[in-house]
Amino acid sequence: MSAPLVSNADARRLFLDRHHLSARRPGPARPDGVARLIEELGFVQVDSIRAVERAHHHILHARLPAYRPRVLERLQKDARVFEHWTHDASLIPIAFYPYWQHVFAFYRAHTARNAWWQKMLPEKKMIRQLLAEVEKRGPVTARDFAHMGERKGAWWGWAPHKTALEYLWFTGELAIAARDGFEKIYDLSARVIPQQHRSEKPSRADMVRWAADAALSRLGFGSAREIAKFFDMITPEEAEKALAARDDVLEVVIEGARGEKNTHAMMRRETFETLANVPPPQKPLRFINPFDPVLRDRNRARRLFGFDYTIEVFTPAAKRKYGYYVLPLLEGDRFVGRADVRADRNDDSLVIAKVWWEKGVRPSAARTDALARAGERLARFCGVSKTIIHQVKDA
Repeated sequence: MSAPLVSNADARRLFLDRHHLSARRPGPARPDGVARLIEELGFVQVDSIRAVERAHHHILHARLPAYRPRVLERLQKDARVFEHWTHDASLIPIAFYPYWQHVFAFYRAHTARNAWWQKMLPEKKMIRQLLAEVEKRGPVTARDFAHMGERKGAWWGWAPHKTALEYLWFTGELAIAARDGFEKIYDLSARVIPQQHRSEKPSRADMVRWAADAALSRLGFGSAREIAKFFDMITPEEAEKALAARDDVLEVVIEGARGEKNTHAMMRRETFETLANVPPPQKPLRFINPFDPVLRDRNRARRLFGFDYTIEVFTPAAKRKYGYYVLPLLEGDRFVGRADVRADRNDDSLVIAKVWWEKGVRPSAARTDALARAGERLARFCGVSKTIIHQVKDA
């Protein structure tokens, strides 16, 4: 029997609903609610760029309008989330920590055979000394050990003490207790992570089953590769095998956006049978962060939404098509445009330097008003009082 087809409209509606972008949650953004949202998302990527607001804060604000950064800082201080690696540095629910024992083991093996790490890592004696110093001092930053050596290599190089601290963090000896601005504050994992989470050590097989199941729940559907890349802790082969063993998972065909190919994916049978019950996304236009999980896989975003997006912060200025920090614009179940945005805190303003609407999308009076209102909401979140819109363009 051929795999059943999921229409593009149903797939987009489900995908946005699982990413909590169908409707923003009204009311206050208290720690319990923010912790629950992070658990339902799976993780929130951390990024240092503050052209508008840092990614981890903006991702949560897009779903919880009342959210403010101090809530996330409180969750980290109270060890309700921990910081480590998924596809990138992320804040992860503390309940998931036991499964990260396998991530720590991976990095222990990886650093032992990776040429870059072997070149950058200081001698084991120095690493042991630094770990003993952290045990004695308590929370530390890399600056506390600046006397131990200079930075190596080009801009991506670290000083020996920074490399050692990162190695100890990657391998689970240290944890991030907090951040000062964006600077990491390291401490012993034993002093940061509650003991009950450190003592539980699932088997590799249990971790694989959990990672595949948790990813499918949060995506709604996905290929073995997409499911494996969600937490980036298992292989596509492991994901496929784990889900193939379940009798509540079936193969479906996801209809692509106009001009895009259909793709095969896995989906829970119950999810497929209840697609008609998934609520439609609300219309109000909103700015989405470039590091938002809904856009993390650029190829999937193009196939599903017909939206071709690349963040250009790492592209030389002369080669940028749009701008340094361009935010996608989500309206209902469509990405309707993108905007070059920055928060000018010296001028107390959010500057929308340029807006590009997607092909077939016109800047009607209603849409222009919606853009202005979305800008005002984002400005308040960034702590500035004015919104300045300079130029609106067609695609």
